[in-house]
Amino acid sequence: MSRGRFLAKRTLQTVFMLWLVLTFLFFFFRLLPGDFTDIMVYRGASEATVEAFRENWGLDDPLHVQYMRYMGNFVTGDVGTSLQFRQPVWEFVKMKIFNSFILVAPGITTAYLLGGIWGGFLGSKRGTRLEKWGLPPVVFLGAFPTFVTSIFLIIIFAGVLNVLPTSGMFGFATSSQFADAPWWRPYFTVDFGQHYILPFSAVLLRYAYLPVLIMRTSVVEVMGQGFFFYHRMTGLPGGQRLRHLLKHASLPLITLYPVSMTRAIGGLVLIEIVFNWPGIGFTLVQAVLSRDFPVVQFVFFLVAAFVIIANFGVDVIYGVIDPRVSVGED
Repeated sequence: MSRGRFLAKRTLQTVFMLWLVLTFLFFFFRLLPGDFTDIMVYRGASEATVEAFRENWGLDDPLHVQYMRYMGNFVTGDVGTSLQFRQPVWEFVKMKIFNSFILVAPGITTAYLLGGIWGGFLGSKRGTRLEKWGLPPVVFLGAFPTFVTSIFLIIIFAGVLNVLPTSGMFGFATSSQFADAPWWRPYFTVDFGQHYILPFSAVLLRYAYLPVLIMRTSVVEVMGQGFFFYHRMTGLPGGQRLRHLLKHASLPLITLYPVSMTRAIGGLVLIEIVFNWPGIGFTLVQAVLSRDFPVVQFVFFLVAAFVIIANFGVDVIYGVIDPRVSVGED
């Protein structure tokens, strides 16, 4: 199969998977028992108010009618309206997605870079005292749940040392000072940096152990392959051998990187609660509890879409990173 046909096939598969996920989420959340009107009744809304709400939002329409209307709106960029806050879902969640992204993406990326380098170094020193003593601390840190690591960081750096704040993204003074400034301006302040250190460190410490273990194992495996033995026999300098070794051994990390990004969202809920970080994780919990299914559905779709598109990207760049990978025949 030519590379062009392979890319076309994978593109169609990606589009189909996105449609399938969106369709599944639509029917799944609407077939669950209970909806937002149950919350309205619990809060004391009258029967007439509930009926007017259901009619206004089309909740009494047949599912296939709701589905066609939703898909038609989705392709035009209208992903729904929050039932709880009465505003477009995208407008409601976009800053919360951004707040979570600037926490997860740098944290996971740094964890994979540092963890991959350290794991590759340990793998190249297999059987030495350095490997024996360099691996257990990483595994020990990774064994703790995310919220436990977060609490320890707060106790040490806020309770004992009293050098870092523990809650939110900005202090009151910064929020007041930049109330009328562009939305991005407070993110470039020292105050934001101080609030950012602890949650960023929690993400880094929690997710660094996996790339260390995988990279170490992959390096040990690659060192036993024929091409590496050939490099040693031909007298290739040690620095170049290590570069080739890490390049070929990094394929498992590239595969797991987007998966870890999405898995981190589950742990991010706890981090955002502990540090009171206004991100998508805490918002998702609130939306689930209030049965605000347009918000929940869109957030879950974003997570699934990221995994699908990231895996597509991994398939595309595999051949660039490792020439041993080729497109197979049907």
